[in-house]
Amino acid sequence: MSDAITALLVEDDLRLARLVTEYLTRNEVAVTHIADGAQGFEEAVRFRYDVVLLDLMLPGRDGLSICRALRDRSDVPIIMLTARGEETDRVLGLELGADDYLAKPFSPRELLARMRAQVRRARGRAGPSNATVRIGELTLDPSARQAVFRGQSLDLTGYEFDLLRALAERAGRILSREQLMELARGASDEAFDRSVDVHISHLRQKLGDDARAPRIIKTIRGAGYLYALSP
Repeated sequence: MSDAITALLVEDDLRLARLVTEYLTRNEVAVTHIADGAQGFEEAVRFRYDVVLLDLMLPGRDGLSICRALRDRSDVPIIMLTARGEETDRVLGLELGADDYLAKPFSPRELLARMRAQVRRARGRAGPSNATVRIGELTLDPSARQAVFRGQSLDLTGYEFDLLRALAERAGRILSREQLMELARGASDEAFDRSVDVHISHLRQKLGDDARAPRIIKTIRGAGYLYALSP
């Protein structure tokens, strides 16, 4: 796939979560990891991810109940990850709405292949969605690569557009610099070190955002940036 995938990993095995996150990050996947089932469910319903990787045995809330409740509210692809590989568990997970099932121990490469297949199906084709994005007074047209804010067309570079799109499509969610670099994927001279900060500064200027007290693209100290749902 040519564009980055955003994945929510709900897994209480911290060693496994670290290994999976490291592998997926190297392969253009922006991963958010949560170790608690109840918190993972809240994250999944609050923010839009391309795919949810869900362990079966979790503290706070078990994976099967999360799968059932999440499927009632969202059509996000769900891949169950569990050490319990019996046929009854696989069938139950699929009946509750999971799209795929991978028993531990598994190959990260196989997991990535299954993730990409599920995201392709969800998007309807092997590429990014070109649906118009509307967040408050901002409208983005990916097909035409045009951005309009408060009725005015914005003069953006290609990388600025991709960066703004990554933020707007995930409005209200904090994205780290690394995640933004994966999602925007600009030229090599645009996507390293702290260059994201410079592009965010340019975007704020073009949006008329106050650099000292930004209300549209907010800085979350030590974490990254977010596009405010209600600037």
